[in-house]
Amino acid sequence: MRATKIVATLGPASSSPEMLERMIRGGVDVVRLNFSHGKAQDHIDRAMLVREVAARAGKAVAIMADLQGPKIRVGKFEGGKTELVAGQPFILDAARTEPGNNDIVGLDYKDLPRDVRPGDTLLLNDGLLRLTVDKVIGDQVHTTVRVGGELSNNKGINKAGGGLTAPALTAKDMEDIRTAMSFQCDYLAVSFPKSATDMEMARQLANVAGEPFRHKPALIAKIERSEAIPVLEQILRASDGIMVARGDLAVEVGNAAVPALQKRMIRMARELDKVVITATQMMESMIVNAVPTRAEVSDVANAVLDGTDAVMLSAETAAGRYPLETVEQMAAIALEAEAADDVSIETDFANKRFGRIDQSIAMGALFTAHHLGCKAILALTESGSTALWMSRHRIKVPIYGLTSQETSQRRMTLYRNVRPLLMPKMTDRDEALAAAEKLLVDLGVLKPGDTYAITCGEPMGYPGGTNMLKVCRVG
Repeated sequence: MRATKIVATLGPASSSPEMLERMIRGGVDVVRLNFSHGKAQDHIDRAMLVREVAARAGKAVAIMADLQGPKIRVGKFEGGKTELVAGQPFILDAARTEPGNNDIVGLDYKDLPRDVRPGDTLLLNDGLLRLTVDKVIGDQVHTTVRVGGELSNNKGINKAGGGLTAPALTAKDMEDIRTAMSFQCDYLAVSFPKSATDMEMARQLANVAGEPFRHKPALIAKIERSEAIPVLEQILRASDGIMVARGDLAVEVGNAAVPALQKRMIRMARELDKVVITATQMMESMIVNAVPTRAEVSDVANAVLDGTDAVMLSAETAAGRYPLETVEQMAAIALEAEAADDVSIETDFANKRFGRIDQSIAMGALFTAHHLGCKAILALTESGSTALWMSRHRIKVPIYGLTSQETSQRRMTLYRNVRPLLMPKMTDRDEALAAAEKLLVDLGVLKPGDTYAITCGEPMGYPGGTNMLKVCRVG
């Protein structure tokens, strides 16, 4: 059983019901809808498709709506692209509306002239091209090309070290939040947040848009700006999780800084009881190749060993030639890495303090199950919080989150080492415990003679009320 979850991006290569079902059966736990592409109705249709296919496959699958964020991009070129030559001048013109050429191009991001100063370094097309700012005259940013190459339409712009003032939430994002709430997305990913305030604003907008549907999504902060790093803890506390978005982040802070930042972000997220997704170029070569490189295998395995909840695929499944094979390879790598992972639960609990009864019960279940060699841990949970707290600690014993709420079931699909299952809501404790055991026996997880730990709350059915731990043996 694989503990690390897989997030796959939907796109032309994976939008047929047949391919999507094969990918879900192959290991996809969360489907990402990228709002940088497509119209509102496209996302609504794909969300409905995901729910239908997941039901047919008999598996809980969450939907993550990923907002585009500010478009910090160059405009279009006469021939669709140009070649920048090192040492040559090049102008970025915020006022230009006609197509660009070898000397000049327009900008989608009109505030760039106000955000840069002479001596600043601008990085284009994911950092492949490098320009130095010489001067700013009105709406024009005059630069010298330091590292040249091909520049095509609408490629992204980053400023080394950060400092672009574009807001995290644009007018398009606000409309897209309404679209995402119309199909009740389980996770909402916010691009380019610089502070906790950005996440608080996104949550308020999402809650208002979701109110007619009585739905509140979980929020994921995509860490891709250098300004986010000093305030990482505040952003985490204002979110339900983070995405280690290594593409734009690497361009702003430098490639060499990213591996250590990845480890720090994963560690901090787990310490604060938040989920964490590791993303960007994890299996990039499989866009065109049927097997990953050795470096990609190591990259995925290291993220798993770091303790990430999920690893994410972008273009590999959205537009690649081998979407299913990529998912299967990623699942196999995660399984191998988990098998080699050392578990020391005593070290994990050192210096831990629990101020809540339900948290203490969750930790007690982990400790007991680990030392007794239990076959499984069953958490009867309405909100999924108990399962989340358990999943923050490394343990070889699988955790089953049993809930009567479909939204909680789907949200738990992202939690490391948690299998979310749906069971009827019950008010009688003994009846609920018996039903939980029967469900796991029917699934083949438990068999006669197996021991398991189970947690629940009395009275039953109230979020945050977990106050009981019981160790049972299947009769």
